[in-house]
Amino acid sequence: MTVEINYKSNSSKKISSNYILFVDEKFNINDLKKYTSNSEFSYISDLLKTSDLKKDLLFFEINSKKTIFLVSIKKDIKTSDIEKLGAKFHGYLNYDKKNDYVVNSDTVSNKIKNFVGYFLHGIKLKSYEFNIYKSKKNKKLVSISVIGNKNRISIQDQLRFKALEEGTFYARDLVSEPGNILHPDEYAKRINSLKKFGLIINVYDEKKLKKLGMNALLGVGQGSIRGSYLVTMEWKGAKDNSKPLAFVGKGVCFDTGGISLKPAKFMEDMTYDMAGSATVVGLMKNLAVRKSKINAVGVVGLVENMPGGNAQRPGDIVKSYSGKTIEILNTDAEGRLVLADALAFTEKKFKPKFMVDLATLTGAIIVSLGSEYAGLFSNDDKLTNQLMKAGEEVDEKLWRMPLHKNFDKLIDSKNADMQNINYVGGAGSTTAAQFLQRFILNKTPWAHLDIAGMAFSKYGGALNSGGATGYGVRLLNKLIEDNYE
Repeated sequence: MTVEINYKSNSSKKISSNYILFVDEKFNINDLKKYTSNSEFSYISDLLKTSDLKKDLLFFEINSKKTIFLVSIKKDIKTSDIEKLGAKFHGYLNYDKKNDYVVNSDTVSNKIKNFVGYFLHGIKLKSYEFNIYKSKKNKKLVSISVIGNKNRISIQDQLRFKALEEGTFYARDLVSEPGNILHPDEYAKRINSLKKFGLIINVYDEKKLKKLGMNALLGVGQGSIRGSYLVTMEWKGAKDNSKPLAFVGKGVCFDTGGISLKPAKFMEDMTYDMAGSATVVGLMKNLAVRKSKINAVGVVGLVENMPGGNAQRPGDIVKSYSGKTIEILNTDAEGRLVLADALAFTEKKFKPKFMVDLATLTGAIIVSLGSEYAGLFSNDDKLTNQLMKAGEEVDEKLWRMPLHKNFDKLIDSKNADMQNINYVGGAGSTTAAQFLQRFILNKTPWAHLDIAGMAFSKYGGALNSGGATGYGVRLLNKLIEDNYE
């Protein structure tokens, strides 16, 4: 099902098609008289006497062609709650055979700017489907028209919502693709195609990576017949040459575990081990589409971790881009190797204002936080607070986890500068983050988001219907909007 939003009328005349009206939390409809006929108003008034007014949404079938929906607005409603209302309304669209709906923005009494925009944004986010490989597709087209002279959504804000949806959907598309389609070679091509939006794209292939000394990243991909890449995406939206905001993503297109092979059960889910990179790519597309007035850079390491004849072995030692050496004790702790080179490179080349990396890095974070929070590790309190506030605003929540020098002894190696896992046991997510922190060489403010429990949902969430969530695109966009634009 495709949902199409139209802002083509400012008329508030009585509507003959399906009608969406907003009321207060007590379902007081006195103000709706001028938007409905007398018979409709009387009919709804009678039915409300026996309706469950604790619900957020009520609907009344006026006739076979028209249904009136009442959306209840609570006094203390937040923007994320408005989006969830939209997502809940989307549930009706799935079961309703009607195709045309009208939203009346004049009936919104709440003073939150872009109230209707958030409501429609929730509908759009929930409407996402990944069905390109299905023979039979849901071809239903639902058209939602917005009318009203009050609470109108500006052209600029319409673009902002649309860009955010495009970025989120692009991230979801990338995560949803199977590993035989979206391998590193194809992924690099898709990112390169984003040049048309004004992004400056640079693709570093294996030859260039070897010359740069990115042996940690290259070691992960050396067992695959596919190439390994580092791709940078630059958006220069500021009028000055201010330091960019940097976002770094783990792009392991498929993770078998390498020689340290994973169990067969649920290995098919490892197609989403590149979700951190997908978030970065989706964010950069969003910034470019909406012409964000900041400078930003996205950096992703793209590899495939396979147990081929040339695969990296447990016990191997590699020299990273930073010059630090790493003993590989477990080839399934590969994401941190990719990020080690990507983070050091990003800091040295772009000298960013801050760096945020995202990765489906550890199963341990799911044990800690489940699918409610992503783990946040950071060397900077200001950046931490900004991220956590942004996460609360868009309901992509973060929970700060510890970093401390005492954890370093768990990843110190007898044979190299460090080892890639903690063999003692425990603190799996923290020691992974502690490992990454060793590659922040110039004290750049940095945050690591472990999104292993948030990037993919088998059962669906408030704003997605199951599968790839696109977690992080809206969070990081909010971080930028509130603090850097």
